[in-house]
Amino acid sequence: MSQAAQGNQGNQSVITPIRVVIALCLFAPFVAMLWVSSYAKVDPTFIGVPFFYWYQMLWVLISTVLTMVAYKLWQRDQRARKGGDAR
Repeated sequence: MSQAAQGNQGNQSVITPIRVVIALCLFAPFVAMLWVSSYAKVDPTFIGVPFFYWYQMLWVLISTVLTMVAYKLWQRDQRARKGGDAR
């Protein structure tokens, strides 16, 4: 294989299990918030707050954690790819 072809292979996007987990972490909040019929109700209430509101606020926290996880996994993936290129 020529050096140009080997160089192009390193630039291609590769689907790895870590990247699938990253995508799921970033996609889950969208699905949860766009599926309105799953949380468009009043009961159960939590300290007097209807389910509709506290469910959305809970997803703000969950989204923050999932975004942090995705970012850390992305950093680890990038370090691994750079380490693999140095061989």
